[in-house]
Amino acid sequence: MKKEKLLNPEIVSAVAALGHTEFLCIADCGLPVPQGVQVIDVSVVAMVPSFLQVLKAVEGELVIESFIYASEIEDANPGTLKQIKEILSGKAEKKISHEEFKKLTANAKYVIRTGETSPYSNVILVGGVNF
Repeated sequence: MKKEKLLNPEIVSAVAALGHTEFLCIADCGLPVPQGVQVIDVSVVAMVPSFLQVLKAVEGELVIESFIYASEIEDANPGTLKQIKEILSGKAEKKISHEEFKKLTANAKYVIRTGETSPYSNVILVGGVNF
């Protein structure tokens, strides 16, 4: 369910179409996306746009029930994990291995590929309801 300020028409459409418990993944530019999953590629060059910029924009529009991230980010990129948790404050979280995360992306309705190059900058957002 959409809130209000996104400009990218593909992301607007994805947010509007995402149902309760469905997955929308925001990914760095290196995450392999399983065949058959719709990719919205917004990457321009390395770090443009960044993972966190896209996450903040989507979080401002999407009703999110919970989120999933790879445990490897704790050691490899703790600053980004801290910011993910701040942006998604109050939402239930689940930590899984990166291998499990990659397999789980096969269940994503959409993957938004960013220009992010820092390690494990990926999150699966689980759609919620606004009632």
